[in-house]
Amino acid sequence: MSSYIIIITLIGFAALGMAWMPALSKRTRISYAILYVLLGMIIYLAFGWLLPLPDPLSESELTVHLTELVVIISLMGTGLKIDTPFSFKRWAVPFRLVSITMLLSIFGVMAIGIYLLGLDPPSALLLGAALAPTDPVLASDVQVGPPLEGTQDNVKFSLTAEAGMNDGTAFPFTWLAIALASTQTEGSLWSHWIGYDLLYRIAAGVGLGFLLGKLLAYLLFNFSEKKGILDMQDGFVATSATLLVYGLTEMIHGYGFMAVFVAAITLRNSEMHHQYHTKLHEFSDQVERALVAIVLILFGGSLVMGILNNLSWQMALFGFAFVLLIRPLTGLIGLIGTKPHRKEKMAISFFGIKGIGSFFYLAFALNEVHFTGQKELWSIGAFVVLLSILVHGFTATPVMQKVEAQFTRKPKSKGQNQPGKKE
Repeated sequence: MSSYIIIITLIGFAALGMAWMPALSKRTRISYAILYVLLGMIIYLAFGWLLPLPDPLSESELTVHLTELVVIISLMGTGLKIDTPFSFKRWAVPFRLVSITMLLSIFGVMAIGIYLLGLDPPSALLLGAALAPTDPVLASDVQVGPPLEGTQDNVKFSLTAEAGMNDGTAFPFTWLAIALASTQTEGSLWSHWIGYDLLYRIAAGVGLGFLLGKLLAYLLFNFSEKKGILDMQDGFVATSATLLVYGLTEMIHGYGFMAVFVAAITLRNSEMHHQYHTKLHEFSDQVERALVAIVLILFGGSLVMGILNNLSWQMALFGFAFVLLIRPLTGLIGLIGTKPHRKEKMAISFFGIKGIGSFFYLAFALNEVHFTGQKELWSIGAFVVLLSILVHGFTATPVMQKVEAQFTRKPKSKGQNQPGKKE
């Protein structure tokens, strides 16, 4: 039997299965990520010799581009489903998480990597930058629902906004790790990183994302809708816009992740209560779930094909400490003085889910320049993601249900967030 036929059959099966996953996860209270990783392990145990080798080191470019595509599609969907209008005051908690919490996580992991795991500074910094972001892809169980849902939830909103924002804000530290691992002199390294990787690329990502978001909003809601030249049922516009915004931003060397999320937020805020946002999100979500199914099966395959072979007991201990202690503690520190209730802060801090974004950063950096201990970095990263999938996958639904029952509130104004209603 041709391996090609087996591959397309498995892709079709995996993508089709995603149609039932939300309902199944809700009934079983188990994240679909756990089921798909297990499926990937079974498939590779049975047909591994006929399938592509799920090795991120030997297939580095494929790993970069596949995870990159999943993340940018997810970022657009994440931005479109946030019902809370953007303002620095309303978004104070997510901003704390992507600044204080993220920095503490990055440099805390870096210190542990150097002094306890025996990594050199560039590799330790890369590990911190890869593990710090909350994943926008696998965190759907702790994120807000579709647009115009009509409820307000501090925990889900904060985790959703954080996941959208920090996949871009982690990039400067990934580039810093790359620079440290290269042969740049110290003086040129820091001036280039601060001026270009930190300031210019962030400004370019935010600026172009905002401008393109405004342009898309005008084309969709003003020009096209009023002139009747756009079918407002065409949700594929979301994916098209994602690729366009990302590509244009990367052309000017800005952070495309950041631009996609900013464009999505700008588009959503331009017509906050327009029903078309629901259609855009639905299509983006469908594409994302199909791609996620493939990545999770490959991840499951990598687990049985040896990605954890270089994991030491010290690294495993670090993985448990990171998921159960480091992220929760840095989250709580970052939220000191904010308004959410203590229980909400604990939930926000605990559910810093790690996933496909971490895979992207590792693959991207290791594809750019040589790092020492590359196999060890992948073993640690894969173990942390696996642990996060298991720990958060089994706890997310019951914890979120309790938090929602106690803290979720309806919109203050009667007409706010009603489907089909425009400002």
